[in-house]
Amino acid sequence: LFSNKSINKLKEAGAKVGAFFPSFLKIINLNLNYRNHRKLVIIDGKVGFVGGFNVGKEYIGRDPKFGYWRDTHTKIIGSAVNDLNMRFMMDWRYTTHEDIDFIKYLNEDINPYDGNVGIQIVSSGPDLSEAVEIKYGYIKMIQKAKNYIYIQSPYLILDKSLLDTLKIACLSGVDVRIMIPTKPDHPFVHWASYSYAGELLKFGAKIYKYDKDAFLHSKTVVIDDSMCSIGTANMDIRSFELNFEVNAFIYSKDIAIEQRNYFESDMLKCTEITQKIYYNQGR
Repeated sequence: LFSNKSINKLKEAGAKVGAFFPSFLKIINLNLNYRNHRKLVIIDGKVGFVGGFNVGKEYIGRDPKFGYWRDTHTKIIGSAVNDLNMRFMMDWRYTTHEDIDFIKYLNEDINPYDGNVGIQIVSSGPDLSEAVEIKYGYIKMIQKAKNYIYIQSPYLILDKSLLDTLKIACLSGVDVRIMIPTKPDHPFVHWASYSYAGELLKFGAKIYKYDKDAFLHSKTVVIDDSMCSIGTANMDIRSFELNFEVNAFIYSKDIAIEQRNYFESDMLKCTEITQKIYYNQGR
């Protein structure tokens, strides 16, 4: 988190700083539920970054409370950078009320899609649309999967539509594997996630708890060596309905295989939670 001192230093150096949904009270933020959870970096309109990383000491493993940090962030070049840039500029205009010439900041020199990697930049939030686009994207991926679905998320708090979709995938013979942290950052949320995990275990999902000396913050979904999603949205009702989020849905066999390999490598640092372990946990 940026302190007021850090923000003032940035302003003195010439940087522009905007506060999204600032509180009018010093102690209580009445807008806390409606936070901008997007993590975007766009450089010169040519390179973009999106994923789980925030700016803070814990995200580079310097907070002993969490240990080392396991996250996923992706670098994008090409025409999708304009979509990331547009998302940032719309948020900036809303936050600062600055009259932005969008065309000025979009990079006309970026080559259009040439068949390399198909990417959709999808954002959602409680603003202009009632559609929870990222959740719908997750549901579509799960429904499309024929062989496997691998999910990493620090939280697993599902509404009925997502829970039922995952159950149906399990009953259809799809290999559903979900990885959550061992170490909680919010105890109540952690045990809620554990409860949903237990519900999915009954239908054949495999649940993994990541290294006890680390915190899993990655928000990824990969299916069938065909497509994946990397972004800011957790498998969490709050992410879908209250937070402002952004994900990259990537249609690439090579990148999907890469994400599968990362997941399978992470499994070596996990404890699998079987139904026996789950039901003995509370005794």
